[in-house]
Amino acid sequence: MTEDFTGKKETAAAWFRTLRDRIVTACEALEDAADSDARFESTPTRRTAPDGSDAGGGLMSVLRGGKVFEKMGVAVSAVHGTLNPRAQAAMAARGVPGMAQDPRFWASGISLVAHMQNPHCPAVHMNTRMFWTPGAWWFGGGSDLNPCIVYPEDTIHFHAVMKAACDAHAPDYYPRFKAWADEYFFVPHRGRARGEGGIFFDDLNTGDWEADFAFVKSVGEAFLPAFLPLVARRQATPWTEADRETQLVHRGLYAEYNLIIDRGTKFGLETGHDANAVLMTMPPIAKWP
Repeated sequence: MTEDFTGKKETAAAWFRTLRDRIVTACEALEDAADSDARFESTPTRRTAPDGSDAGGGLMSVLRGGKVFEKMGVAVSAVHGTLNPRAQAAMAARGVPGMAQDPRFWASGISLVAHMQNPHCPAVHMNTRMFWTPGAWWFGGGSDLNPCIVYPEDTIHFHAVMKAACDAHAPDYYPRFKAWADEYFFVPHRGRARGEGGIFFDDLNTGDWEADFAFVKSVGEAFLPAFLPLVARRQATPWTEADRETQLVHRGLYAEYNLIIDRGTKFGLETGHDANAVLMTMPPIAKWP
Protein backbone atom coordinates (compact mmCIF):
# COMPACT_ATOMS: atom_id res chain seq x y z
CA MET A 1 0.00 0.00 0.00
CA THR A 2 1.72 3.19 -1.18
CA GLU A 3 -0.87 5.78 -0.13
CA ASP A 4 0.07 7.99 2.83
CA PHE A 5 -2.63 7.32 5.44
CA THR A 6 -1.37 9.85 7.99
CA GLY A 7 -4.24 12.26 7.41
CA LYS A 8 -6.86 9.52 7.44
CA LYS A 9 -5.48 8.11 10.69
CA GLU A 10 -5.62 11.54 12.32
CA THR A 11 -9.15 12.11 11.05
CA ALA A 12 -10.40 8.78 12.39
CA ALA A 13 -8.71 9.17 15.79
CA ALA A 14 -10.12 12.70 16.17
CA TRP A 15 -13.63 11.47 15.36
CA PHE A 16 -13.49 8.71 17.97
CA ARG A 17 -12.39 11.26 20.56
CA THR A 18 -15.23 13.63 19.58
CA LEU A 19 -17.76 10.82 19.86
CA ARG A 20 -16.38 9.94 23.27
CA ASP A 21 -16.90 13.51 24.45
CA ARG A 22 -20.51 13.56 23.24
CA ILE A 23 -21.38 10.26 24.92
CA VAL A 24 -19.74 11.22 28.23
CA THR A 25 -21.61 14.53 28.27
CA ALA A 26 -24.97 12.87 27.51
CA CYS A 27 -24.54 10.20 30.19
CA GLU A 28 -23.46 12.68 32.84
CA ALA A 29 -26.62 14.63 32.00
CA LEU A 30 -28.64 11.51 32.89
CA GLU A 31 -26.96 11.46 36.28
CA ASP A 32 -27.76 15.16 36.70
CA ALA A 33 -31.42 14.48 35.97
CA ALA A 34 -31.40 11.77 38.66
CA ASP A 35 -29.96 14.21 41.25
CA SER A 36 -26.62 12.44 41.17
CA ASP A 37 -23.24 14.12 41.13
CA ALA A 38 -21.50 11.03 39.71
CA ARG A 39 -18.97 11.90 37.05
CA PHE A 40 -16.56 10.09 34.76
CA GLU A 41 -13.03 9.87 36.07
CA SER A 42 -10.58 10.03 33.17
CA THR A 43 -7.13 8.48 33.14
CA PRO A 44 -4.56 8.59 30.33
CA THR A 45 -3.54 5.14 29.08
CA ARG A 46 -0.35 4.06 27.36
CA ARG A 47 0.69 1.15 25.20
CA THR A 48 4.22 -0.05 25.77
CA ALA A 49 6.08 -1.85 22.99
CA PRO A 50 8.00 -5.04 23.83
CA ASP A 51 11.25 -3.04 23.83
CA GLY A 52 9.78 -0.64 26.40
CA SER A 53 9.22 2.23 24.00
CA ASP A 54 6.06 4.31 23.85
CA ALA A 55 3.52 3.01 21.33
CA GLY A 56 0.60 5.38 21.70
CA GLY A 57 -2.27 5.40 24.13
CA GLY A 58 -5.57 7.05 24.84
CA LEU A 59 -8.05 8.02 27.53
CA MET A 60 -10.04 5.73 29.82
CA SER A 61 -13.12 7.32 31.40
CA VAL A 62 -15.12 5.42 34.04
CA LEU A 63 -18.23 6.48 35.94
CA ARG A 64 -18.89 4.49 39.11
CA GLY A 65 -21.68 4.45 41.65
CA GLY A 66 -24.15 6.72 39.91
CA LYS A 67 -27.89 6.57 40.33
CA VAL A 68 -28.30 5.58 36.68
CA PHE A 69 -25.01 3.82 35.93
CA GLU A 70 -23.48 1.43 38.43
CA LYS A 71 -20.43 1.44 36.16
CA MET A 72 -19.91 2.85 32.68
CA GLY A 73 -16.61 2.90 30.86
CA VAL A 74 -15.74 4.78 27.68
CA ALA A 75 -12.25 4.42 26.25
CA VAL A 76 -10.54 5.87 23.20
CA SER A 77 -7.09 5.03 21.94
CA ALA A 78 -4.68 5.35 19.07
CA VAL A 79 -1.85 2.83 19.24
CA HIS A 80 0.86 1.62 16.94
CA GLY A 81 3.83 -0.68 16.77
CA THR A 82 4.73 -4.18 15.69
CA LEU A 83 2.49 -7.16 16.25
CA ASN A 84 3.92 -10.04 18.23
CA PRO A 85 4.50 -13.26 16.26
CA ARG A 86 1.24 -14.88 17.39
CA ALA A 87 -0.91 -11.86 16.48
CA GLN A 88 1.01 -11.47 13.22
CA ALA A 89 0.42 -15.12 12.31
CA ALA A 90 -3.28 -14.84 13.14
CA MET A 91 -3.72 -11.83 10.86
CA ALA A 92 -1.68 -13.45 8.12
CA ALA A 93 -3.94 -16.50 8.38
CA ARG A 94 -6.95 -14.17 7.95
CA GLY A 95 -5.44 -13.08 4.65
CA VAL A 96 -4.30 -9.55 5.58
CA PRO A 97 -2.14 -8.50 2.60
CA GLY A 98 1.56 -8.23 3.40
CA MET A 99 1.14 -9.19 7.05
CA ALA A 100 3.41 -12.22 6.77
CA GLN A 101 6.23 -9.90 5.66
CA ASP A 102 5.57 -6.72 7.67
CA PRO A 103 4.00 -6.85 11.17
CA ARG A 104 3.65 -3.09 11.69
CA PHE A 105 0.19 -1.79 12.62
CA TRP A 106 -1.79 1.26 13.74
CA ALA A 107 -5.23 1.12 15.37
CA SER A 108 -7.65 3.64 16.81
CA GLY A 109 -11.15 3.36 18.17
CA ILE A 110 -13.74 3.91 20.85
CA SER A 111 -15.17 1.22 23.13
CA LEU A 112 -17.85 1.49 25.78
CA VAL A 113 -19.94 -0.65 28.08
CA ALA A 114 -22.67 0.52 30.47
CA HIS A 115 -23.75 -1.55 33.49
CA MET A 116 -26.90 -0.08 35.00
CA GLN A 117 -28.13 0.34 38.58
CA ASN A 118 -31.74 -0.59 37.80
CA PRO A 119 -32.02 -4.20 36.57
CA HIS A 120 -34.82 -3.12 34.24
CA CYS A 121 -32.42 -0.84 32.35
CA PRO A 122 -30.42 -2.80 29.77
CA ALA A 123 -26.67 -2.98 29.76
CA VAL A 124 -25.19 -2.02 26.41
CA HIS A 125 -21.96 -2.20 24.45
CA MET A 126 -20.62 -0.23 21.48
CA ASN A 127 -17.30 0.04 19.73
CA THR A 128 -15.95 1.24 16.41
CA ARG A 129 -12.37 1.17 15.23
CA MET A 130 -10.00 1.64 12.32
CA PHE A 131 -7.06 -0.71 11.75
CA TRP A 132 -4.11 -0.10 9.41
CA THR A 133 -1.17 -2.18 8.29
CA PRO A 134 1.31 -1.38 5.50
CA GLY A 135 -0.65 -3.70 3.22
CA ALA A 136 -4.27 -3.07 4.21
CA TRP A 137 -6.79 -1.02 6.19
CA TRP A 138 -10.25 -1.78 7.50
CA PHE A 139 -12.98 -0.75 9.93
CA GLY A 140 -14.83 -2.81 12.48
CA GLY A 141 -17.22 -2.52 15.37
CA GLY A 142 -20.86 -2.70 16.29
CA SER A 143 -23.28 -2.35 19.17
CA ASP A 144 -25.44 -4.83 21.08
CA LEU A 145 -28.08 -4.71 23.78
CA ASN A 146 -27.67 -6.80 26.93
CA PRO A 147 -30.76 -6.69 29.14
CA CYS A 148 -31.10 -9.08 32.05
CA ILE A 149 -34.87 -8.52 31.94
CA VAL A 150 -36.01 -8.48 28.33
CA TYR A 151 -38.61 -6.03 27.07
CA PRO A 152 -39.42 -6.82 23.42
CA GLU A 153 -40.28 -3.19 22.67
CA ASP A 154 -36.82 -2.12 23.83
CA THR A 155 -35.19 -4.68 21.57
CA ILE A 156 -37.32 -3.51 18.64
CA HIS A 157 -36.34 0.12 19.21
CA PHE A 158 -32.62 -0.64 19.51
CA HIS A 159 -32.57 -2.72 16.34
CA ALA A 160 -34.64 -0.17 14.43
CA VAL A 161 -32.08 2.56 15.13
CA MET A 162 -29.21 0.29 14.13
CA LYS A 163 -31.04 -0.72 10.97
CA ALA A 164 -31.62 2.92 10.00
CA ALA A 165 -27.91 3.63 10.45
CA CYS A 166 -27.05 0.69 8.20
CA ASP A 167 -29.75 1.33 5.59
CA ALA A 168 -28.43 4.84 4.98
CA HIS A 169 -25.30 3.26 3.50
CA ALA A 170 -26.20 -0.11 1.96
CA PRO A 171 -29.40 -2.19 1.94
CA ASP A 172 -27.57 -5.40 2.81
CA TYR A 173 -25.60 -4.03 5.78
CA TYR A 174 -28.22 -4.55 8.47
CA PRO A 175 -29.16 -8.15 7.63
CA ARG A 176 -25.49 -9.04 7.17
CA PHE A 177 -24.25 -7.34 10.31
CA LYS A 178 -27.19 -8.46 12.45
CA ALA A 179 -26.52 -12.06 11.48
CA TRP A 180 -22.83 -11.54 12.21
CA ALA A 181 -23.69 -10.16 15.67
CA ASP A 182 -25.97 -13.13 16.36
CA GLU A 183 -23.04 -15.42 15.62
CA TYR A 184 -20.30 -13.34 17.24
CA PHE A 185 -22.09 -12.58 20.53
CA PHE A 186 -23.05 -16.22 21.09
CA VAL A 187 -21.59 -18.00 24.13
CA PRO A 188 -21.01 -21.61 23.01
CA HIS A 189 -20.35 -23.11 26.43
CA ARG A 190 -23.69 -21.71 27.65
CA GLY A 191 -25.56 -22.44 24.43
CA ARG A 192 -27.07 -18.96 24.30
CA ALA A 193 -26.49 -15.39 23.16
CA ARG A 194 -25.15 -12.90 25.69
CA GLY A 195 -28.03 -10.51 24.98
CA GLU A 196 -30.55 -9.33 22.41
CA GLY A 197 -28.02 -8.76 19.65
CA GLY A 198 -27.43 -5.75 17.47
CA ILE A 199 -24.88 -5.39 14.70
CA PHE A 200 -21.27 -6.45 14.34
CA PHE A 201 -18.83 -6.11 11.45
CA ASP A 202 -15.11 -6.46 10.87
CA ASP A 203 -12.63 -6.25 8.00
CA LEU A 204 -14.82 -3.60 6.33
CA ASN A 205 -12.95 -2.30 3.29
CA THR A 206 -15.04 -1.64 0.20
CA GLY A 207 -12.12 0.18 -1.42
CA ASP A 208 -13.72 3.55 -0.62
CA TRP A 209 -12.25 4.81 2.65
CA GLU A 210 -14.49 7.87 2.82
CA ALA A 211 -17.66 5.80 2.38
CA ASP A 212 -16.59 3.20 4.93
CA PHE A 213 -15.61 5.87 7.44
CA ALA A 214 -18.98 7.58 6.94
CA PHE A 215 -20.70 4.31 7.80
CA VAL A 216 -18.59 3.87 10.93
CA LYS A 217 -19.52 7.39 12.01
CA SER A 218 -23.20 6.55 11.49
CA VAL A 219 -22.87 3.53 13.76
CA GLY A 220 -21.29 5.68 16.45
CA GLU A 221 -23.90 8.41 16.08
CA ALA A 222 -26.69 5.83 16.39
CA PHE A 223 -25.63 4.81 19.89
CA LEU A 224 -27.26 7.58 21.91
CA PRO A 225 -30.65 7.56 20.10
CA ALA A 226 -30.69 3.75 20.32
CA PHE A 227 -29.90 3.62 24.04
CA LEU A 228 -31.02 6.77 25.87
CA PRO A 229 -34.77 6.30 25.24
CA LEU A 230 -34.54 2.86 26.86
CA VAL A 231 -32.95 4.35 29.97
CA ALA A 232 -35.66 7.02 30.13
CA ARG A 233 -38.32 4.32 29.79
CA ARG A 234 -36.95 1.97 32.48
CA GLN A 235 -35.02 4.10 34.98
CA ALA A 236 -37.95 4.64 37.37
CA THR A 237 -39.24 1.05 37.25
CA PRO A 238 -39.36 -0.46 40.76
CA TRP A 239 -37.15 -3.52 41.18
CA THR A 240 -36.80 -6.34 43.68
CA GLU A 241 -33.93 -8.33 45.14
CA ALA A 242 -34.91 -11.13 42.76
CA ASP A 243 -34.44 -8.69 39.86
CA ARG A 244 -31.01 -7.78 41.23
CA GLU A 245 -30.06 -11.44 41.45
CA THR A 246 -31.10 -11.91 37.83
CA GLN A 247 -28.96 -8.93 36.86
CA LEU A 248 -25.85 -10.17 38.66
CA VAL A 249 -26.08 -13.67 37.16
CA HIS A 250 -26.52 -12.16 33.71
CA ARG A 251 -23.41 -10.08 34.30
CA GLY A 252 -21.55 -13.31 34.97
CA LEU A 253 -22.44 -14.42 31.45
CA TYR A 254 -21.18 -11.08 30.12
CA ALA A 255 -17.90 -11.46 32.00
CA GLU A 256 -17.41 -14.98 30.65
CA TYR A 257 -17.87 -13.73 27.11
CA ASN A 258 -15.42 -10.85 27.49
CA LEU A 259 -12.70 -12.97 29.06
CA ILE A 260 -13.04 -16.10 26.92
CA ILE A 261 -14.32 -15.03 23.52
CA ASP A 262 -14.08 -11.30 22.81
CA ARG A 263 -11.36 -10.67 20.22
CA GLY A 264 -10.87 -7.05 21.31
CA THR A 265 -9.97 -8.15 24.84
CA LYS A 266 -7.52 -10.72 23.50
CA PHE A 267 -5.93 -8.26 21.07
CA GLY A 268 -5.53 -5.55 23.69
CA LEU A 269 -3.87 -7.83 26.23
CA GLU A 270 -1.67 -9.56 23.66
CA THR A 271 -0.37 -6.30 22.20
CA GLY A 272 0.59 -4.62 25.46
CA HIS A 273 -2.18 -2.05 25.85
CA ASP A 274 -3.06 -0.82 29.34
CA ALA A 275 -4.72 -3.81 31.05
CA ASN A 276 -7.05 -1.62 33.09
CA ALA A 277 -8.34 0.00 29.91
CA VAL A 278 -8.76 -3.36 28.18
CA LEU A 279 -10.72 -4.78 31.14
CA MET A 280 -12.67 -1.56 31.79
CA THR A 281 -15.76 -3.23 30.32
CA MET A 282 -16.01 -5.81 33.11
CA PRO A 283 -19.05 -5.47 35.41
CA PRO A 284 -18.42 -4.11 38.92
CA ILE A 285 -20.27 -7.02 40.61
CA ALA A 286 -21.36 -10.35 39.13
CA LYS A 287 -22.55 -13.76 40.28
CA TRP A 288 -22.54 -17.28 38.92
CA PRO A 289 -25.29 -19.84 39.47
